Amino acid sequence: MNQNVKDDVIQKVKELINAPSCCADAKEAAQNWLDAIGTDKEKEQAKNLIAELEMDIMPVDGLIAFAESRAGAQVFGADKAKDVAAHGRSIKEAGAKYCDCAACAAVAEILEKKDAILS
Repeated sequence: MNQNVKDDVIQKVKELINAPSCCADAKEAAQNWLDAIGTDKEKEQAKNLIAELEMDIMPVDGLIAFAESRAGAQVFGADKAKDVAAHGRSIKEAGAKYCDCAACAAVAEILEKKDAILS
């Protein structure tokens, strides 16, 4: 991967780690990749990172369904869950494929460079 792309991906991975909505498994995979850059483990950790991010990114339909569920109400609170579901419908209507929280936004940008990361 060329240095400009690598620098962009490193920045997005750091944003992911710092995102309040980033889960522990994604943070760990992201940090492991950062720690492996320039070592013989970089490719292995890149594969692990991409696999984790592909599992974690929330499709917008999943966001809406979760927000409208009992579990969503427990996580967000009843009123906030309704707002999250409405927001999800709004971004879906605008063409979004994924949740637009800080973590998912960073993941989407990282996955756009998946081929470069894995090469």
